[in-house]
Amino acid sequence: MIRRATLTIAALSLLTALPVGAEIYSWRDKDGKIHYSDQAPPSGDVKVLRGGVQRPSSRNAAPAEGATEGAAQEQGQTQAKPAATETKPKTAADQEQAFRQRRAEAAEAQAKADKENKNSAERERNCQEARNQLAALQSGQRMARFGEGGERVVMDDAMRSEETARTQRLVDDLCR
Repeated sequence: MIRRATLTIAALSLLTALPVGAEIYSWRDKDGKIHYSDQAPPSGDVKVLRGGVQRPSSRNAAPAEGATEGAAQEQGQTQAKPAATETKPKTAADQEQAFRQRRAEAAEAQAKADKENKNSAERERNCQEARNQLAALQSGQRMARFGEGGERVVMDDAMRSEETARTQRLVDDLCR
């Protein structure tokens, strides 16, 4: 008997809690009187006090998402059809898929930025090395190369001018 009474009380308390989640609307009628209701008036300025999405408070504002094109034209407006990207995913699976897609795109963009930064740093380092080599060639200091047999060959003026021209082209290419 006590168990049945407990279940009855629990069921009644759940039923009384259902209207708590409902939207409450507030609006003024043509006489200026404020009305409160759980149902929206057919037209006019409406303010949602609790729950749901707030509706526009003036006739010139854009109609709510659920408004039909005919209702928008009655208000003297033309409504553009919403883009497919503006609609939010409805189910948890769609939301999860959209989240994973955004995360993958962000990771891809981050990887691309990291690669560009790495390439930029390497290019800057190569540019600096080429400038240092060009400065050494133009300074007139004695320089040598290793020949085909592995022996050391001191650069003469012709070799130096050829190497200077090649290094200058390299600097021009790397240091843009």
